[in-house]
Amino acid sequence: MGLLERLRKEWFILGIVLVIAVARLEPAVGVKGGPLKPEITITYIAVSAIFFNSGLSLKTEELTSALMHVKLHLFVQIFTLVFFPTAIWLFLQLLSITPINEWLLKGLQTVGCMPPPVSSAVILTKAVGGNEAAAIFNSAFGSFLGIVITPLLLLLFYRSLATFLVLPLLLRLSA
Repeated sequence: MGLLERLRKEWFILGIVLVIAVARLEPAVGVKGGPLKPEITITYIAVSAIFFNSGLSLKTEELTSALMHVKLHLFVQIFTLVFFPTAIWLFLQLLSITPINEWLLKGLQTVGCMPPPVSSAVILTKAVGGNEAAAIFNSAFGSFLGIVITPLLLLLFYRSLATFLVLPLLLRLSA
């Protein structure tokens, strides 16, 4: 496989590396309120474009077929919403005996309890030639489950309650 062919095949990973390098050199471009306006472009435009593009490239039969893989969906959801947060918790128990800041460990646990980002799951699955329809379904379904499961997992791992106003939270989640 020639260099040009390899670059074409690995364009997405190379793009990620390039964007990280540019962000390292010029971080002000991507900050909130900066020229790229990530609070708008990422939240609304990029995620919508990824789903729109994925939806256009999928055949209805593929999506219907993907929905029938119940064992796959159960495995993915259990892995991402049960196994992974538990594995992170066990790993953080080991790290808690080190001098690492307690709040950093809590932040890692919080991120470990969240479902994976929808856009990256779909794009990476497509890049490696995986079942894109199943990835779209699991990403969307995992995000909906995460609205309920993530707070429950955090309650379980932190053993503490938080008070918050439900209506503003639901409005924010639905935006």
